[in-house]
Amino acid sequence: MRPPFDLYLVTDRQQTQGRLLPDVVREAVQAGVPAVQLRERGLEARELLGLATTLRAITRQAGALLLINDRLDVALACGADGVHLPQDGIPPREARHLLGPDRLIGVSTHSLAEARRAEAGGADFIVLGPIYATPSKLSYGPPRGLEVLRVVTEQVRLPVLAIGGIKAGNVAEVLGAGAAGVALISAIIAATDVPAAARALRQALAASRHAPIGAGHPLVARIG
Repeated sequence: MRPPFDLYLVTDRQQTQGRLLPDVVREAVQAGVPAVQLRERGLEARELLGLATTLRAITRQAGALLLINDRLDVALACGADGVHLPQDGIPPREARHLLGPDRLIGVSTHSLAEARRAEAGGADFIVLGPIYATPSKLSYGPPRGLEVLRVVTEQVRLPVLAIGGIKAGNVAEVLGAGAAGVALISAIIAATDVPAAARALRQALAASRHAPIGAGHPLVARIG
């Protein structure tokens, strides 16, 4: 099974170079980023919901998907397309009971055991990393590397998106190791020219396979 998208932008308002996060996200989705994960820890619930509602309008207008990190209540309140669950969050099976069948559930994983658990729990896709060294993932330990990515993609049936140090220049490597796509933060969020960075990543993905995922994919269609 292929993922509902092959490029997954994770937000970080601390890396926008002083720009407003909604403005950065707007530029990214208008340049072709198909999915965004709102991941802004430290915000109070009311402020997070306000930001989520703003991003929901931006992504909907651009035809992109919006997932909310961890907070099922915020995802439901803003009408997001799904949630992204951390390892210490609510298990995907329980999340499904609350969200219903039509929203996507992604899970962050860092090992084969975690990937298998996410698959058994009913996740739609997983994000695995960090693959390469990156400051935003230091708390998750050393890079897992391409070999771990290859092992996971061979042994789980879920779509696996690689995260951690992903740039246009290494997209071909991670897809060659079996990843169905990539998730990233700084390569777009911190870019001086956000549209150019987004287009470069789209081009790298397209060049690495002949059939990049588009709006017609069944998982996109079911929630679109």
